[in-house]
Amino acid sequence: MLLISVAAASYLCEVLHRQDRWAVSILALAQRAIAGRFAAEGRPSARLLLGGQPHHRGPRSEALIVEGGVAALECETRLRIPAGDHVLFVAEALGVDYVLPQDPLVRVNRRYR
Repeated sequence: MLLISVAAASYLCEVLHRQDRWAVSILALAQRAIAGRFAAEGRPSARLLLGGQPHHRGPRSEALIVEGGVAALECETRLRIPAGDHVLFVAEALGVDYVLPQDPLVRVNRRYR
């Protein structure tokens, strides 16, 4: 099981309310640029978000999975919990797409570390 917290007004939250199955890619330290694309305001297309970045569709979720990160999981939402200006999504991991031994991209206090 895993839990993610998503801003209620975000496009990602809108997508997660429409689809029960999805994927999460844990990005590697070297993938900072792609993290910035996903953090941008608005509703960019997947082609813009993943342009030039190796990716594939997960066999269980059909969701786009970024390759070359630390890990990728395919998930199915089990519970949605409104929490202030966020929504908590509790999900079951349906499968692990990959795990690679490398440093993760971590953001703390508005900075990457």
